[in-house]
Amino acid sequence: MVYTISGIRFPVVPSLNKSSLRGGDRRTSSSHSFFLKKNSSSFSKTSLYAKFSHDSETKSSTIAESDKVLIPEDQDNSASVTDQLENPDITSEDAQNLEDLTMKDENKYNVDEAASSYREVGDDKGSVMPSSLVDVKTDAQAKKTSVHSDKKVKTDKPKVIPPPGAGQKIYEIDTFLQAHRQHLDFRYGQYKKIREEIDKYEGGLDAFSRGYEKLGFTRSATGITYREWAPGAKSAALVGDFNNWNPNADVMTRDDFGVWEIFLPNNADGSPPIPHGSRVKIHMDTPSGIKDSIPAWIKFSVQAPGEIPYNGIYYDPPEEEKYVFKHPQPKRPQSIRIYEAHVGMSSPEPKINTYANFRDDVLPRIKKLGYNAVQIMAIQEHSYYASFGYHVTNFFAPSSRFGTPEDLKSLIDRAHELGLLVLMDIVHSHASSNTLDGLNMFDGTDAHYFHSGSRGYHWMWDSRLFNYGSWEVLRYLLSNARWWLDEYKFDGFRFDGVTSMMYTHHGLQVSFTGNYNEYFGFATDVEAVVYLMLVNDLIHGLYPEAVSIGEDVSGMPTFCLPTQDGGIGFNYRLHMAVADKWIDLLKKKDEDWRMGDIVHTLTNRRWLENCVVYAESHDQALVGDKTLAFWLMDKDMYDFMALDRPSTPLIDRGIALHKMIRLITMGLGGEGYLNFMGNEFGHPEWIDFPRGDQHLPNGTVVPGNNNSYDKCRRRFDLGDAEYLRYHGMQEFDRAMQHLEERYGFMISEHQYISRKNEGDRVIIFERDNLVFVFNFHWTNSYSDYKVGCLKPGKYKIVLDSDESLFGGFNRLNHTAEYFTSEGWYDDRPRSFLVYAPCRTAVVYALVDGVESEPVELSVGVESETIQQSVEVEP
Repeated sequence: MVYTISGIRFPVVPSLNKSSLRGGDRRTSSSHSFFLKKNSSSFSKTSLYAKFSHDSETKSSTIAESDKVLIPEDQDNSASVTDQLENPDITSEDAQNLEDLTMKDENKYNVDEAASSYREVGDDKGSVMPSSLVDVKTDAQAKKTSVHSDKKVKTDKPKVIPPPGAGQKIYEIDTFLQAHRQHLDFRYGQYKKIREEIDKYEGGLDAFSRGYEKLGFTRSATGITYREWAPGAKSAALVGDFNNWNPNADVMTRDDFGVWEIFLPNNADGSPPIPHGSRVKIHMDTPSGIKDSIPAWIKFSVQAPGEIPYNGIYYDPPEEEKYVFKHPQPKRPQSIRIYEAHVGMSSPEPKINTYANFRDDVLPRIKKLGYNAVQIMAIQEHSYYASFGYHVTNFFAPSSRFGTPEDLKSLIDRAHELGLLVLMDIVHSHASSNTLDGLNMFDGTDAHYFHSGSRGYHWMWDSRLFNYGSWEVLRYLLSNARWWLDEYKFDGFRFDGVTSMMYTHHGLQVSFTGNYNEYFGFATDVEAVVYLMLVNDLIHGLYPEAVSIGEDVSGMPTFCLPTQDGGIGFNYRLHMAVADKWIDLLKKKDEDWRMGDIVHTLTNRRWLENCVVYAESHDQALVGDKTLAFWLMDKDMYDFMALDRPSTPLIDRGIALHKMIRLITMGLGGEGYLNFMGNEFGHPEWIDFPRGDQHLPNGTVVPGNNNSYDKCRRRFDLGDAEYLRYHGMQEFDRAMQHLEERYGFMISEHQYISRKNEGDRVIIFERDNLVFVFNFHWTNSYSDYKVGCLKPGKYKIVLDSDESLFGGFNRLNHTAEYFTSEGWYDDRPRSFLVYAPCRTAVVYALVDGVESEPVELSVGVESETIQQSVEVEP
């Protein structure tokens, strides 16, 4: 009997045999696998393997102060060594530095020599594993695998991550930083110290960030090794379907540093001891009691029907079932236009959508709309669906609600085929407080992966906060970022909640005014900032084309400057203040809008630090808030969006301002642009995840929505319906994206704001060879309105928000030509005259007599053509 969840087929688990299964046949049953297999004996024999220690009594080598151990190139293979996985405070006082290393006895090797020795052990098919993360077998263990003793050790040059620089260029870029040199130099010194320690004791960031090749489940030709760092546990055993959940069957051993380990040899027939797709957990006796936990490094976890807790899944499909990437990753575009999306709610139907449906239905839509990147939310497994993916429980596992890991890989490969970057909304700022499925209290202590006490708890989010000063937390998080880039070919990340990371107050109940004392003081979490510098080093060093975006509302200086110059290293900062400004303005009357205020908010960003701007994201779409369309049109959206019935003043105003707000945001707000799916056409509903009634401890009942998916979907059919006004809004957004693709105005070095007139309610600015004219006045249209410009020649309209295709009133003649006249106006050497209708945005391009050419743009079923002029150098 088989049942299905999100495209995954699960067998019904039979009643468990309670007898102890210690014989060779105890792991032969594959009936507990969560995946159907074509042939249970066809498991891959080409998986990674190396010389692991699995039952040695030899104690691990220990290093004073650092407690971090590597295996030297010339170490005798008869010695069993496990690299240290303890949790020291790596940013302790400088006096306790690692120069004072001492060895406990004559058998300890030289750490400096070990650090310079990086080698890999591989099988005959080239699969490799860094031996700096591998234990060496004893003679007794070697006899068990003597058949593989002829495997050759080969040297593989690690990828080069540039070393830290001087970290002083930031003072040339921003002279105001000089007053905070002591803090910034200390920060950079801590960063350099960690880099040096990682290089010295771990073989570099490249090796250090591959913790998943050592911890969790690793497969060799002879069996499976499972390791888990759980220093608080008193005892541990691996349990699962493979041993009928018997806690006495596969007891693990602990080393001196809190790493529990077990090796499971292959079955007599050569099949793996744990079938692919079967459930697994680690059974521990902890200070908080007996508990079964999902392994921290698990690659897949699933919630079976009718069950509350998740189960870890041993995921190692046969070669023939593994997805093979077919298309190269696209190069990073100069200007990035991001379509923010959530796979689960991407269907027009009230259901949880799948990776496969998103691949087939949504990706082509994103491409046609003109975006060049898709940012996918809620990839990391999260037990609580309504958390929007931000309360992560299993950091290395893609969410099983939407399909299998292979389905996700297929989605990403298809996006690459379409030329789209795929960015992951990654959460390293906090973790779910769920103790059943996640890292919280994993080993029975609250100071395992997180700070203890109040410092380790985010009271607003009800989540746990990582201890970025822990060596093993650094290994875990850096390896996590590396895993998604390596295994799934993501093209970069949007790091969530970075403001919360960088300050001990987490940005709560704090207003950032721009005073530099707010950024560089005792409230700054230097350990967290150093982690961000390290992860950006990793991303940009190993994947030069990858994109890193940080969600920071504070405006931290140096955020988007290279780490070698003293910066934190992000490519972009999310320009979050802009969306808040639009909401603030929409609460006011049109007469109270100030053009200077709008321009200041859009342009108020740090020199040489790129921003991704948005008029609205998923935050504004959540229940309890309102999207721009809802603020503008409210309940009229339900009754007056059909073209076959009269509009209302509220609808006319709403559609006009919706287009203007989005275009001026893209035009002035940043070097990148983001839109949440559905907002491009003014999606009429908020997002409300399915939820039941919530009973609070004080007896209060918070009503749910009867676990309905009705408000947890995207009605793309509305934007595609040509008989609805939503279609015109979608067409305008599409034309706006294609205009930026053609002209690249977001990254143009030439930007000049020539007019922000409060009386006329007009804003005019130049980007490259384009002139943008916005008339925000609610009634006044202006004939022969003089527009200042830099370059002489002929201008033509290339985008008009008032065009009928976009739901406008078609008040402009698109065949008209506009010739410049000499003479200064608005501090510009030339000008031309235009007609500026009320509530319109018009873009004029310098064309110098070249005839305009049609640009084919299509979405949905029908293709439409809009006129855009060809850009020509004057």
